[in-house]
Amino acid sequence: MKKFTILRAIIFRFSAALISLVLCWTAAFFITNFLYAQLGYQPSDYLRELVNFILGLSILGTAIRLIAKIARWREKQFEFFHSITETIEQITNGNFNVSLSVPDESPHFFRELIESINRMANELNEMEQMRQEFVSNVSHEIQSPLTSIIGFTHALKNEELDQEQRLHYLNIIEAESKRLSKLSDNLLKLTSLESNHHPYEPKKYRLDQQLKNIVLACEPQWLEKEMEIDISLDKTEITADKDLLDQVWMNLLHNSIKFTPKGGSISIRLEKNDQIVKVVISDTGIGMSEEEKMHIFERFYKADRSRNRSGGGSGLGLSIVKKIVSMHHGEIEVESAKGKGTTMIVSLPLGE
Repeated sequence: MKKFTILRAIIFRFSAALISLVLCWTAAFFITNFLYAQLGYQPSDYLRELVNFILGLSILGTAIRLIAKIARWREKQFEFFHSITETIEQITNGNFNVSLSVPDESPHFFRELIESINRMANELNEMEQMRQEFVSNVSHEIQSPLTSIIGFTHALKNEELDQEQRLHYLNIIEAESKRLSKLSDNLLKLTSLESNHHPYEPKKYRLDQQLKNIVLACEPQWLEKEMEIDISLDKTEITADKDLLDQVWMNLLHNSIKFTPKGGSISIRLEKNDQIVKVVISDTGIGMSEEEKMHIFERFYKADRSRNRSGGGSGLGLSIVKKIVSMHHGEIEVESAKGKGTTMIVSLPLGE
């Protein structure tokens, strides 16, 4: 059976070669006859056969080179598509550290395809790193208060504790539980905001009145620290989601109170310019370095970790503020220097 297969392959190749020779010499015959007729020249039989032989060989050689080139091109395309398939398979399996090289002679369409796949892999890799970092941060933020709660719960089992120590431990457990609850609430809120399905219900209302109400709501905090509050709020109407902006002003004012030493001052003012209104909140607090300003809107970033820990911060507040301001097509800027206070500037369109 094997010998028959080999014999059949030999016969097939011999037949293909013979047919190719016949076709090439036939083509040479008709080409030379056409040229002789056009030139009005009739060569001798020897010269005619010699020219046909040379031309036939040339046609055969050109055909062989063309077929070989097509075969090499098809082989390269097969390798190209195989590499694309392997890359996509790796991406599907969660390996985003892959990159395709662009062949020098590849068509423009293939170049765009390769570049698109590489961009997709890079973006997925960045998203995966962000996801891992997010999970790590959440785990760390949850683990810390849980450790405190478990530790002080065990301590409370000691029957020799006096009432004062017992109340102290219970207060710590309560504070850590509240921090866990706030972290959970902020995570849910941020997830909802980033899903683009969070309720957004803009309506016209008095922005100056809203800011006054926020200041009054925070009165116990700034009175406790004997702070001076300076407000300059002209009557201003805005079309926005009032509930969402309540969170923005509350968060920014809480931060100013938290990071401003006792006896400091905070100023809040409104500035209108054409169809834009700016809310400027300045304090005389501890301020931030240039590096800290670059990261303050990142999730879980804490410029002063020890102070945030004692104050129950989770590092999500300014991320929520940034997202809400973006939802209103606004911008938020920060001006600050270490030891010289901080100014937060929120620019919002007035709307119709």
